[in-house]
Amino acid sequence: MSTLITDPREAAFRAFLDAHLDQELLRFTTAGSVDDGKSTLIGRLLHDTRSVYEDQLAAVRASRVNRAGNGQVDLSLLTDGLRAEREQGITIDVAYRYFSTSKRKFIIADTPGHEQYTRNMATGASTADVAIVLIDAAAFVKADGLLPQSRRHTNIASLLRIPHVVAAVNKMDLVGYSAEVFDRIAAEFTKLSAELQLESVALVPVSALAGDNVVDPSKNMPWYTGPTLLEYLETVQLQVRDESQQPLRFPVQLVVRPDANFRGFAGRIERGELRAGLSVRALPSGRVTKVKSIVTYDGELKSAASPRSVTVELEDEIDLSRGEMLIAENETAPLVTNRIRAMLVWMLEQPLELGTNYLLKHTTRTVRATVRAIRHRIDVNTGERLAATKLNLNDIAEVELETSLPLFFDPYAESRAMGSFILIDPVTNATVGAAMIVAAADETSGSEPTASLRRFAFVHLSGDDAAARATALRESLLAIGRNAIIVDDAKISPSSLPSVARALELAGVIGISAREQLDEVSLVALRESAGEAFFTDEVAATHWIQATE
Repeated sequence: MSTLITDPREAAFRAFLDAHLDQELLRFTTAGSVDDGKSTLIGRLLHDTRSVYEDQLAAVRASRVNRAGNGQVDLSLLTDGLRAEREQGITIDVAYRYFSTSKRKFIIADTPGHEQYTRNMATGASTADVAIVLIDAAAFVKADGLLPQSRRHTNIASLLRIPHVVAAVNKMDLVGYSAEVFDRIAAEFTKLSAELQLESVALVPVSALAGDNVVDPSKNMPWYTGPTLLEYLETVQLQVRDESQQPLRFPVQLVVRPDANFRGFAGRIERGELRAGLSVRALPSGRVTKVKSIVTYDGELKSAASPRSVTVELEDEIDLSRGEMLIAENETAPLVTNRIRAMLVWMLEQPLELGTNYLLKHTTRTVRATVRAIRHRIDVNTGERLAATKLNLNDIAEVELETSLPLFFDPYAESRAMGSFILIDPVTNATVGAAMIVAAADETSGSEPTASLRRFAFVHLSGDDAAARATALRESLLAIGRNAIIVDDAKISPSSLPSVARALELAGVIGISAREQLDEVSLVALRESAGEAFFTDEVAATHWIQATE
């Protein structure tokens, strides 16, 4: 029952809150070389849009590290929150700030400019709608060109497919507000943007310290007639991709079993929509079932769409665990393979070398991964593709990786969530690389199972000579390059064979058994676990395995 509001002030306040909640949200990140003035620019945006409290300004003004002269406020201190940042006058961590105007709400990611913190920049930019690349006009004149870190960050913005990139040419006050300098910078940045195939690019001359063209138009640059930076951010057309209208992707995060009467699968819907009664397919097993219910903390739902987190109950008791995925049976399937091509940003001081093993985390799935080839490394200064046998800190390259288990993915160009992953050092657990998937290395389509999935089969032989036949079958499969093992170790109980078959399927290994003492329950479970890949005759199994090469 709604409550009648009679106080006009309360009614006006509620109307204001409702309008604020309905405002469009824009996420943007700042990038560029060190000392380009990123934190000062954000401080200026916050200050001039009246998004800073008086006590914050007073604290910054009284700070012992206030570097602004003539009683001015060092606006960079509004975002540089770490003590080390304030003392050194640099940004180290990614600082997130929020402000709003009458037209939009904004979330800012202030990212570091130092080369060793490039990984932080990639983190802050991963969810951005707009990338603001700051260019120091005075440094440009001194170096006679864009600095390498400005080029590197623009490269990363391109790799992350940030829809809009705006070059804020800062410190125009230090070059006498020269139109000629701005034109030179604009020409070089436009050329770089064309090389990187950036679709939406803008350039704005600003002085973050003096406030020129940040929020208010500059009287010092009458030759510039475009929008201020804030006007650009308020009016740029957002490219909103409705993931709920895309093919369903539901990576399983957790199996929920509170009691014997309920078994659900929790996770976030990365793409598409789940509906009660929807026919879904489990990957990698290929089993088909239907959604029985969609459960949330607030109760059951008839449907739920990306990016909502839910728990799904299925009609059938199928084997499904963390890292596996549900897709709609009649929709386009993701690519499935254990060999992928990806653009990689290397984030570790120790070089990446071919053949080194890492952990790869993609959605909810973590697998072992090895970089098999470096297709090329990108020279951030020239854009040239160079040959490489290893990658150093902050290098950007296209690589080929092989994973221990297949990944279920869409290319990054289609979906950020389904096309990105990180590499992790298995010893230190540190993130060493961030990557965007280009395609399957073998260009396998999602409609066909890849070799990594097809190589699985489970063969159960019986008869007096079953053990000898099992050994001969394994040797013949090894001879044609297929990985096969005999699973008749006494430590493996017959009831455990279905689970063993499941593990072998994930690893892409052919299982062979010559056990005689298999009860009917275990045999039925084994058949269900292996599906069409279950055989009781080595000839039929060999023909099927060879046909799926």
